[in-house]
Amino acid sequence: MSIINRREFLVLLAGMSVSYPLGSLAVLRQTPLDKAVLAEPWRTIAAVQEHLFPADADSPGAYDIHAISYLKNMLQRPGADKDEAAFIEQGEGWLNGMAREFYAQDFITLDVDKKERVLRRIEGSRAGYRWLGLQLRYILEALLSDPVYGGNANAVGWEWLQHQPGFPTPTERNLFYKLAYQKRDYNE
Repeated sequence: MSIINRREFLVLLAGMSVSYPLGSLAVLRQTPLDKAVLAEPWRTIAAVQEHLFPADADSPGAYDIHAISYLKNMLQRPGADKDEAAFIEQGEGWLNGMAREFYAQDFITLDVDKKERVLRRIEGSRAGYRWLGLQLRYILEALLSDPVYGGNANAVGWEWLQHQPGFPTPTERNLFYKLAYQKRDYNE
């Protein structure tokens, strides 16, 4: 069995994602993260994202790709799944509750090993497993999406994966969720 590195895995994943629509996306200008984005529950969720997808010398991390901005905007876009948004936001409470129970600290103040233990414990429940899976899904969407949707800040994910996007790329005028859905009449 051969082991692939993180970059090879993501290139493979990017190739597979062509057949899967990116789903829920939203708009954000490519600016540094603002303080409003990093208020709770977003601050804790951002710490989870950075733990799950940390930067290293050769690759961007969740912070670099604005994964938290992407997630927040995705949850607040028109037509977003309100139940999923509530579930994701609720996870911050579970996470901090468990961190306080075991370590008497909020998740963001824990060292890397303690964060890992808390996340592994959360992963042990069905809801926690689903919550972490959603975090990973939205991190990867943020990495691979067009920057106009709020993730992939300055196209850093595409650059890292050596991906050339298709043309034309979306503009604020033709974002997928702003386009009117037109039911096709097959009898014409």
